[in-house]
Amino acid sequence: MTLLTEEHLAWIGTSDEPVTVEVSRRDIQKYARATEQQLQEYLSGDEAPPMFVFNLFGEVCGPGDLRHDGLSRSADTHSGPRLPLNRYMAGGTELRFHRPIRPGDVLIGVRTLVEMFEKEGRSGPLIFIRRELAITTADGECVMEEIQTAIAR
Repeated sequence: MTLLTEEHLAWIGTSDEPVTVEVSRRDIQKYARATEQQLQEYLSGDEAPPMFVFNLFGEVCGPGDLRHDGLSRSADTHSGPRLPLNRYMAGGTELRFHRPIRPGDVLIGVRTLVEMFEKEGRSGPLIFIRRELAITTADGECVMEEIQTAIAR
């Protein structure tokens, strides 16, 4: 049984609007302290810890705008088709770092739907959705890539 139609597959390669974020030394310092970093370059704000980008490009919202898992309700509105399976779970994240994030960096994040495919699981069909977040500087220098896989069941 095939759940993904040509209309679903036509979304592959589409991107959300770019999001621009300016990184401050204070942002890095606050994140470093909140995540109990030990390295001085993180604590001083000279360089951001690797996971600093987690939700950096997400919408800033209040507690009433959060889903039960703590993510913004806008996490449900990324570009992409409405799928015939609607229970989602995380399927993994891959990170590729090209250079450190430093104070004063103006970063641009673009999320793209890069792949969708089906598999048959033990309890029924699964749809795998892979999105890539490409992070560059305002000058176009590649900073990092994050590839997230979600699984619909």
